[in-house]
Parts: sequence; C-alpha cells; structure tokens
Amino acid sequence: MREDTVSTDPWGRVDDDGTVYVRTAEGERAVGSWKAGEPEEALAYFHRKFDELAGQVALLEQRVRGTDLPPAQAEATIVKLREAITDAHAVGDLDALLGRLNALTELVAQRREEVKAARDVARAEAKGVKERIVAEAERIADDTTHWKTGGERLRQLIEEWKAAERIDRVTEAALWKRLSAARTAFAKRRKAYFAGLDEQREGVRSAKERIVAEAETLASSTDWGATASAYRELMQEWKTAGRASREVEDELWARFKGAQDQFFQARSAVFAERDASLAANAEIKEQLLVEAEKILPVTDARAARSALRNLLERWEAAGPVPREQRDRLEGGLRKIDEAVRKAEETEWKRSNPEARARAQNTVDQLRKSIAQLEGRLAKARDAGRDKDVKDAEEALTARRSWLEEAERTLAEFS
Repeated sequence: MREDTVSTDPWGRVDDDGTVYVRTAEGERAVGSWKAGEPEEALAYFHRKFDELAGQVALLEQRVRGTDLPPAQAEATIVKLREAITDAHAVGDLDALLGRLNALTELVAQRREEVKAARDVARAEAKGVKERIVAEAERIADDTTHWKTGGERLRQLIEEWKAAERIDRVTEAALWKRLSAARTAFAKRRKAYFAGLDEQREGVRSAKERIVAEAETLASSTDWGATASAYRELMQEWKTAGRASREVEDELWARFKGAQDQFFQARSAVFAERDASLAANAEIKEQLLVEAEKILPVTDARAARSALRNLLERWEAAGPVPREQRDRLEGGLRKIDEAVRKAEETEWKRSNPEARARAQNTVDQLRKSIAQLEGRLAKARDAGRDKDVKDAEEALTARRSWLEEAERTLAEFS
C-alpha cells in the first residue's frame, strides 16, 4: 500500500515508518510523520496544508494585481510566504509556489517604480501649487491695501497650502519661510496703516469743522441760487475730506445738516406759492410715473432702457412740479431707473468673460484639491493611519462645500 503511494503521488510519499516526504527541485525532505491511518490519508492531510499555502499565494496575487496594495506591504507578505513555503510541512508543488512568488516580486518591484514615479509627479505638481500660493501671498503682502479681503485671502492660502501634497523637506521649508514672511509683512503694513489713521482723522476733523462753520454762516442767507450752489460745493468738500472718528463725524454732520436744512426750509417756504402754479405739470408726471411703473419687472434690459428714455424725454418736457410733490415723483422715477440699471448691470456681469474665467478657475482649483485629498485619504486608509484619514475627511468635507458654492456662482454665468 505504501509502495503504491510512492509511485502514484508526484509530490510526496510516506515511508514505512510513517515519515512523510515532499519532493522539491533540491530533493526530498521530511515534512512530518503519520502513525495512524493509511498513507493516502497522510498525503491528503499534507496536501491540504499545501492548498492553504497555495490559497495564500493566490490571494496575494489577486491583491497585487487587482488593488493598490502598497509595494512595501506586498514585499513583506512575499518574504513571509517564501519562508513559510521553504520550510512548509506540506506536500505539493512547492517549487511552483516559489516561482509564483518570484514573479510577484518582479511585479511588485515594477509597481514600486510606478508608485515612485507617480509620487514624483504629485510632488512636482504640489511644488507648483505651493509656489503659486507663495507668489500670491507675496503680492498681497507687497501691494494689497484692502486689509480685510487681503487678510481673508491669506488665511485661504494657508488652507490651500495645508491641503496640498507635501514636497521634499528642503523646498517645503524654504517656501514656508517665504509664506510666513509674506504674512508678517502684510501684518506690519496693516498695523502701520491703522497707526497713521488717527493722525489722518485729526486732519479730517479740522477740515470738516471749517466746512461746518461756513455752512452755519450761510444758513440765514436769502440769495437762494448762489447759496444753494455754495451748499453743494460744501457738500462736495465734505465728501472728499474723508472720515473722522465716528463720534466726531456724527456731531459735525448734525451741525452741517442742521444749517443746510435751515436754509433750504426757508427757501422752500418762499417757493411754496410758486409751486402752486405747477400742479398741472405734476398731474402729467403722475400719469408718466404710472406708465413708467409698467416697465417693471424688467425682463429685457435693453427694451426697458429704451422705453424709459422715451418717458424721460416726456418727463423733462412736462416742466417743474410743486416742491412737496417733486421728491415723491422724482423718487418714484428714480426707483424705476435704478431697477433698469441693476438689470443692465446683471446682464453685463452675466456676460463678463473675466468674471466667468475667475469663477471657472476657482471651480477647477477646488476640483483638483478634492482629487488630491481623495488620493491622500485612500492612501491613509490603506496604511491604517486613522488620524490622517480623519484629517483628510474633514478637509474633503470643507472643499466639497466650497465647490458647491463655486459651482453655483459659475452657473450664474450660463
């Protein structure tokens, strides 16, 4: 019975003393002993041991060829399996299993080179991203005077930096040093600006006190035309003088407006009788205002502007109206004009190629950032780095939210 086993199994045999041997290219070696039962049972047992090893090799082949198993992990598994097969207490074609592991070793080496090449490309792209971030930060530090938007943009650039892939340590450190220097330079310029603001506001206070004093001397004038013109000039000076501190600004404005109101109220009383003769003009303009309101809501900005232009010509031809009605009538027509103007502005913004390009660029950058983060997340999951997985997921949630908003903005140009 044992001699039959020797002759019929190509990979092993059971000796008369129950010792089980496996045949390899280097010759036979003992893998165990079997004291109870038939030799066929012994060989079947050790064949199952071989099948377990073969299953592990097949699973590794599947993972290497069908997944993104990290090369280092694959190589470690190959080493363990090679040791297990070399000293295996099993009967089967162990040389074939070792051959399959050798083939996997070559494939993993090739995969390692591919991963390295992909990493090099990713680092080159990340370097470009970080150089762009640093360049923009330096431009903000050197040129920006819109402190709030500049500071917000610098914070966004820091987030973009964190989201980008890491590059070689030396280049990363040099670029980060430039980015930090840009933030510091921006903060110093902003601090210096606000430090000089108090001095500037003191100059504004002096200028506006002079304007208020002059306005108060004109409050009792009855030279209606010249004085009204003088108040307009004083108002222009007020606007161009800048702003003082809020408390000073409010107090001076109250005095200026009080003097101006005193003059114009006196002028209004004088003109009241004259306005009575202008009732007919007011009636015409009432009708024109009703006609103008039919332009709303604006659905065609160009047609609305044409219709309003015609109404304005007839409005001017109607002549002046009583002062107590003028503000209401003019205000009503001005609201319609503002609605048409807003429609024109909306139409212009929708067709503005520069704004669309900026919106498209924002969407493209966010999509690229999301793709990079998804890659980092997959790698972190495969490596079992829970903290990196959490960080990547949080960053992805933020970027996807930003992308939704950016895509809505871009859709407005469609």
